[in-house]
Amino acid sequence: MAKQYFMEEVTALKQAIQEASRIRDYSGEEMEMLVGQKLSERIDWAKEHDEDLYWYYQNLSFKEKNTLRYTITESVEGLGILGKIIMDPDITEVMINGYDTIFVEKNGQLMRLEERFENNEDLTRIVQRFVSSMDRTVDASNPIVDARLEDGSRVHVAFPPVALNGATVTIRRFSKNPMTVEKLLEYRSITPEAAEFLEKLVVSRHNIFVCGGTGSGKTTFLNAISNFIPAWERVITIEDSAELQIKNIPNLVRMETKKANSREATEITIRDLIKASLRMRPDRIIVGEVRGEEALDMLQAMNTGHDGSLSTGHANSAEGMLSRLETMVLTGSADLPLEAIRQQIASAVDIIIHLSRLRDFSRKCMEITEVTGYRDGKILLNPIYRFREDEHSTLKKVSGQLFRTENKIQNMDKFVMSGIYDYLDEKTDV
Repeated sequence: MAKQYFMEEVTALKQAIQEASRIRDYSGEEMEMLVGQKLSERIDWAKEHDEDLYWYYQNLSFKEKNTLRYTITESVEGLGILGKIIMDPDITEVMINGYDTIFVEKNGQLMRLEERFENNEDLTRIVQRFVSSMDRTVDASNPIVDARLEDGSRVHVAFPPVALNGATVTIRRFSKNPMTVEKLLEYRSITPEAAEFLEKLVVSRHNIFVCGGTGSGKTTFLNAISNFIPAWERVITIEDSAELQIKNIPNLVRMETKKANSREATEITIRDLIKASLRMRPDRIIVGEVRGEEALDMLQAMNTGHDGSLSTGHANSAEGMLSRLETMVLTGSADLPLEAIRQQIASAVDIIIHLSRLRDFSRKCMEITEVTGYRDGKILLNPIYRFREDEHSTLKKVSGQLFRTENKIQNMDKFVMSGIYDYLDEKTDV
């Protein structure tokens, strides 16, 4: 009942405020005073005419009353419910599927909000204002827009006619505090032993692909292990939307793709940026996500002296990542023999890290696998760490950790060249 009153009062007070003269000329302070005045008048009216409504107002907490005032103000001159959602620091994902369906991910849990926009016209107006604040335009002739907020949050908007239920907005937010390996240990996503192994992999310039499904934490994990890169190296990051937050590298170049729009016809792709980066004397290249024909350029960079490169890709296993890489290379180079592609992958990629979002919504590192070579038409894999559930796991809660397999590390060259001899006694003949 309280939720129903909340939305009804937002609508009623918004209408009363919009009837005020010269409202567009109000300063922020004047608008707050006007909202307070109309709210007081509404409570006085309820005292005389609506006992239930007056009871609702009398039982509002200080926080609830401030939330009501803020929502009314934003509904009139700002982003309405969207502004309220964005203000919540605990919300990491926003999914608006039309005016009456809003989902958010908060503290790792996906939930549907009871709040809703007034109608499709209200949602359209707010989304267009939101998009224009990022120097973008969305309408029926340009119905799909990708953008980025000042805090780095990734925004995707789809408008009718491609979005059948009204405007659709998806926002992926990122913590102001970059992910670190220490935090991964705290969340029990990895073990201390695996973290030490990952550090040695990065320092010794192994080429690493991080794979997993949507929402498995690939970019977050990539950001964490990037902190192991020595501070003296020159690093170039390439992303569709800049999300990585690498803090310890002074010689850092950040690059982002550019979509073509009505004003500028030129589009700059990840493939273009990888090619450009090779002329910028990088020690390492980090590609936020490889998803298309740029995979071949990334593999060639790894094979031509840019060891230590890092990237992510969508796949549900290490084997799946290899298959995806093959498919991506073929999208841009269909004439290449499959055997040549597999040899290229086997010689370029050293390590595949597989992440997963489990049934209790926790994100775990499931496997760290070594790519050992190519033989008889197959890329050879050597799992070094694997996640194993323990006896405390239930249907609702996953308990377990990464365990070292009995497999010995087979490729030692990069470790030795970096002065890391910890694993020499594990060397076996392939």
